[in-house]
Amino acid sequence: MKLRFRLNDEDKELDVEPFRRLLDVLREDLHLTGSKEGCGEGECGACTVLIDGAPVNSCLVPVAQLDGHDIRTIEGLARQGTDGEVLLDEVQQALVSFGGTQCGICTPGIALCASAALTREPNADRARLRELLAGNLCRCTGYQLIIDALVDAASTRRGNSKR
Repeated sequence: MKLRFRLNDEDKELDVEPFRRLLDVLREDLHLTGSKEGCGEGECGACTVLIDGAPVNSCLVPVAQLDGHDIRTIEGLARQGTDGEVLLDEVQQALVSFGGTQCGICTPGIALCASAALTREPNADRARLRELLAGNLCRCTGYQLIIDALVDAASTRRGNSKR
């Protein structure tokens, strides 16, 4: 099946089997390995990508559903500066600054889900952020530093970061 879609701001065309998982196509065919397979059942969020701005578990999505859509992976969250420097998204920078990661398996999914959540709900408080990230599991942390980072990222987006 020939698919046309937009991936991390670039137009793509692929000839793939329609029922392959998006996660596998990203990792194996497109060599974008930031999305991780945690559970393979849509329960952990490690494979989260954004489709048309909404967080989706890529392990559950047949690639045939992508035709004409916009996909963003963790590789597309950061931007490249004019001097070639990588400019992290506010969420990525906050996770780094607050030490909101440990092993890193869940981090790409959390960063994408949080970025989408803060776009939809820029004034989300700590409790709401916990709700919005409920589908992203982390086995290493107690979530406190992750939520601290996201509160700061929200402040940064509103222009009043404490960093």
